[in-house]
Amino acid sequence: MTRFTRWAALTVAAALLTAGCSGSGSSDDDSGDKSGNGNDGKGGAAALDWGECKASGDAPAPGDDWQCATLKVPLDWSKPEGSTIGLALIRARATGDDRLGSLLFNFGGPGGSGVAMMPSYASTVSKLRERYDVVSWDPRGVAASEGVRCRDDKGIQAAESSVDGTPDTAAEEQAFLRDAADFGKGCQESAGELMAHVSTTDTARDMDRIRQALGDNRLNYFGISYGTELGGVYAHLFPKKVGRMTLDAVVDPTADTVGHAKNQTRGFQTALNNYLKSTGRDPEQGSREIAELLDRIDAEPLPTSSSGRELTQSLALTGIVLPLYSKTSWPVLTSALEAAEEGDGSELLALADGYNERDASGRYGTTTHSQRVISCLDDKQRPTVEETKKLLPEFEELSPVFGSFLGWDTAGWCHDWPVPGQFDTPEVSAPGAAPVLVVGNTGDPATPYEGARKMADELGEDVGVVLTWKGEGHGAYGSGSDCVDSTVNAYLLDGTVPKDGKVCS
Repeated sequence: MTRFTRWAALTVAAALLTAGCSGSGSSDDDSGDKSGNGNDGKGGAAALDWGECKASGDAPAPGDDWQCATLKVPLDWSKPEGSTIGLALIRARATGDDRLGSLLFNFGGPGGSGVAMMPSYASTVSKLRERYDVVSWDPRGVAASEGVRCRDDKGIQAAESSVDGTPDTAAEEQAFLRDAADFGKGCQESAGELMAHVSTTDTARDMDRIRQALGDNRLNYFGISYGTELGGVYAHLFPKKVGRMTLDAVVDPTADTVGHAKNQTRGFQTALNNYLKSTGRDPEQGSREIAELLDRIDAEPLPTSSSGRELTQSLALTGIVLPLYSKTSWPVLTSALEAAEEGDGSELLALADGYNERDASGRYGTTTHSQRVISCLDDKQRPTVEETKKLLPEFEELSPVFGSFLGWDTAGWCHDWPVPGQFDTPEVSAPGAAPVLVVGNTGDPATPYEGARKMADELGEDVGVVLTWKGEGHGAYGSGSDCVDSTVNAYLLDGTVPKDGKVCS
């Protein structure tokens, strides 16, 4: 069972290749480490012992341009002198002489590894790297920063084949909830004491410690997808420390658990409609046909070329979701749907495996494990099965394809979770902060466009500045719009703030 991750579009491109398919209150103090408050790129950086990056798992070391370090931060920010954890960081130095400082990236999730992603994103931000050291990190509970694994590979595959994400019977409901509770127990066993200290607020405080260690007076930041929520929370906690901050593919900070699920239901249905229009099909009829295909797969999973594996309804839906993240992947979706209609689930399974980070040997990544641990600590709202059933008609009205799955997800995602959630919605108001550039894409499936305006409004007057791109896919910068790229570059490199409401076609 997988909530559709609010994750950077670049990850989707990588997944397609893998698939083989064609807190409250304001806090502006520098609590803790006072080292490196200059912005000369020398003294502050000395707080971190940068060295050669090592290979990680099957991934080779990223190359000579990249350096890695570990930063110690408090496990519990309410006890800054207590136990610490290590955060894994990666950077590449600015290529030009006119250096502005560091630019910290978060690529989304929650649960995405910035250490793994940053080198892959370097070509996209080459212009920015001329004047910034580009830096990213694995947030607490992610990958090399005390990463969490809640279930082994064998258990993940077993759940994929046996747990129905849209239960139709009492027995399927019980299995659905039992699996959710079992997953939470596995997370607790893996994370231990960390389980209660991986919230977005905890990570925002980590970001300010990173800023200090990098030697920057203010945080220059580029957040994508969930990284926008993280940036908003940072701005709320440390408004006077906000430097040049760009938020792209924006999470709606006013939406609670059910609200996010409804937003994604609308967003993915809009993306599907746009995809269907591009193929010359009527969106309503095409959606109905896809929903009927999913119903048939629910009743009888499709055979695949992967030994011993079938395509279930949940895997099929995940396979449909993946290529909707990027317009360039729409032809892959066409091929996979045509194959499924012919009775072969291999292509949709390969897409689902790419999304779920499953490699050819059957090993799974842990992005969704970390995502669940972080989001369930953040999210206070925990709908019951009874409450979810009352909501299902509304979800199904929003989308005949995605509605039921995302509706049921609100009940299962944090069911019987070992720790309570912290808030209904994050606080991102940042009075007094420098202008924050908020970039929204009208065709974004995972973080629908409306979230950009709501984020800007919540940040506050004279803080949130909206840039709109009339495009498709998850994220705008680096997605083919010269207008978007030049506007963002002018803001980050020269401090040129565009007029609020600027539109790029």
